[in-house]
Amino acid sequence: MKTLIVVDMQNDFIDGSLGTPEAVAIVDAVRAKIAEYRERGDEVIFTRDTHQKDYLGTNEGRHLPIEHCIEGTAGWEIRDGLWFEGAEIVNKPAFGYTGWGGRNFEDVELIGLCTDICVVSNALLIKALYPEIPVSVDSSCCAGVTPDSHEAALTTMRMCQINIR
Repeated sequence: MKTLIVVDMQNDFIDGSLGTPEAVAIVDAVRAKIAEYRERGDEVIFTRDTHQKDYLGTNEGRHLPIEHCIEGTAGWEIRDGLWFEGAEIVNKPAFGYTGWGGRNFEDVELIGLCTDICVVSNALLIKALYPEIPVSVDSSCCAGVTPDSHEAALTTMRMCQINIR
């Protein structure tokens, strides 16, 4: 079974406090990719960046002093039309989700936001935990903080044996 991990396709990263035109531009491609996996009956997991009201006082908040993805707010929600009943959601308080171990992954593809922070972090964690399975990233379904940092993250992942499509 293939697994699609949809990273942080949340309103704040698309067109909210940390949104970019590039993030808005990938929403339809992400929706289509999710539909492909659903039609085949493959696994789809969504990550959701999750912060609390004290975000600005955290280490991340001191380095990125823009409130975003505060639990329970509209910006924290996954974009309408992407999540579906039966898909798993994992909340993560940091860039990479550390709970990937112990899963029965056979083939993992990652898409979402931001290529250069959360996508790369999760792809590298999964590749380190499961070095013998195929791990890929569909670059047409990702956007970075900037186009240049998106490309730099793709290069980094290629160097770590993650397949970039």
